[in-house]
Amino acid sequence: MSDIPAEAGKPDDVRRALALLNAAGARIGNSLDLDTTARELLDVAVPQFCDLASVDLYPEVFSGEDPRAAEGPDGTRPLRRVAFASAVSDGPITLGHHTGGAPDPDHVEPGSVHRYPTGSPYADALRTARVQRVPGTLVQSTLAVPMVARGRVLGLVQFSRTKGSEPFGERDAALGAELAARAAVCVDNARLYRREHERALILQRSLLPPDDPEAAGLDIACRYLPGSTASEVGGDWFDVIELPGHRTALVVGDVMGRGLRAAVAMGELRSAVRTLALLDLEPAEVLGALDEIAQGLGASRNGRGDREGRSGQDADLSEVYLATCVYAVYDPVTRRCTFANAGHLPPVLVEPRDDGGEQSALLLEVPKGVPLGVGGEPFEESEVELPDGSLLALYTDGLVESRHQSLDEGLHALRATLSGPDRPLEDVCDEVLGALETHHGEDDIALLLARIQGLPAESVGDWTLPAEPRSVARARDLTRRRLAAWGLEDLADTTELLVSELVTNALRHGMGVSSAQPGAGALPAQPGVGVPPAAPGGEIRLRLLLDRTLVCEVWDSGLVQPRRRRARDTDEGGRGLQLVDLLSSGWGSRRTPRGKTVWFELALPQEGEPKPPDSAEALLSMF
Repeated sequence: MSDIPAEAGKPDDVRRALALLNAAGARIGNSLDLDTTARELLDVAVPQFCDLASVDLYPEVFSGEDPRAAEGPDGTRPLRRVAFASAVSDGPITLGHHTGGAPDPDHVEPGSVHRYPTGSPYADALRTARVQRVPGTLVQSTLAVPMVARGRVLGLVQFSRTKGSEPFGERDAALGAELAARAAVCVDNARLYRREHERALILQRSLLPPDDPEAAGLDIACRYLPGSTASEVGGDWFDVIELPGHRTALVVGDVMGRGLRAAVAMGELRSAVRTLALLDLEPAEVLGALDEIAQGLGASRNGRGDREGRSGQDADLSEVYLATCVYAVYDPVTRRCTFANAGHLPPVLVEPRDDGGEQSALLLEVPKGVPLGVGGEPFEESEVELPDGSLLALYTDGLVESRHQSLDEGLHALRATLSGPDRPLEDVCDEVLGALETHHGEDDIALLLARIQGLPAESVGDWTLPAEPRSVARARDLTRRRLAAWGLEDLADTTELLVSELVTNALRHGMGVSSAQPGAGALPAQPGVGVPPAAPGGEIRLRLLLDRTLVCEVWDSGLVQPRRRRARDTDEGGRGLQLVDLLSSGWGSRRTPRGKTVWFELALPQEGEPKPPDSAEALLSMF
């Protein structure tokens, strides 16, 4: 209860003061918006306590910073007029109690920045954090009340009474200070929330891919809309990850929970997805490993709560690491996309029509699975062939569901907007956000659109070679001819050398007995479906892919993954992978249903850039 002096003989005034404080407690601070809190204070004060009132705040408050701005040459600091209320006028008026030639602070429009001159009662109130009484001419009296919360002065409130009203007394000054103090705590809470929200938003945006991600065989457009400042930041994310063989992983996820913890959890899970994707695991394997990581993240935060029974707070912490996610891998050569889903909304596919008519959107039947962090259930995969020109949409629930729009209504609106004639992807993104209820600000929104443009047949060289020594020379010859057809003669020597190394390694180390041999229970080879396996009968498969870079892949039936080792000066061999690493821009290997694939990548020569390293010099540098 406020320390309001009770003057004898005025019990009605005391009751009015208590009623005013009760109204302030009920009406001030119902929102975390600074402007709204200031208006709520004035709604309580005018006309119940005064005839005119205004609220000024330091600009730092609006950015969430501590109000410690450097003082100006005249010893003052700027303030922003947030709100003004009057029972006698529709707008700010000159009250006539300010002198010194400076602009009258009572005539400042809301939204404007101004200063109180040095030595004025307003500047003294801000400097001393004490209420100052200001005499006037047009007004009976004014209270300059600093807004103080947690030891910091955030701004100033002016309460004024015009002629005909009772002047402010000692009890009124205490009541005005109590009203300002209650509003100051709410303003400071809004300031601290805004600071946390901005930090979470910066963290979240820093973890999202660039606005124009590129991928082989895909035209991509994306949008991310954070929740409004009146709601906590969420954990929505999307990602576009380049995989070996010009394949692309498309990811959209949503961490359950709000605030900075959700943004941090999103960052941890997104980093884990990228790491798992670069291991080139199957989509279901990626989600399975991610599920274990999410469980581990929640358990590490709860510690004893898991062993002794989680309290309500521990349970809330563990929920931060529950998330939904859809993970898709697209191969531009086969035009096939493999999906795995962890409790996320289904992708939407729009297939082109041969007659050029309007396209229709449909929800893909991808097994939904359980959210990440739940555990106990394996994830399933679904493979879909995507024809050239089709459109794939991945999104989070903030796009299609809100308090004003049910999930079914949102999905129907999304499908209706994606349907229709073919148009640029950026326009489609804008149309989707314009047609759906995206202005509610209740949740973050992530939208990822991908139009399918597979690699043309002339950009792919694919050969099967017998497992015999002469295949090495054959591989070099095929490589040189294909590079000549592509106009990449500058890369011929380097590519030939590296192809020779990989094919030689496949003959020496990759033709052992694999799980695909008869009787081992392996699936039969399916050339052209997913990642092509090694050819049957222990043959070797060589593939060259031309897009933004040149990729070479060699398949064999061996199960042992290659690894680099440092050859000694006296060793005759053991430098093949060192050479691949030295001359290529990247290389690696991955498992396939019938063995493994070893690949390397070369950057295409650009006009004005230096030529690629000389293969002869590279060989000499290894000795």
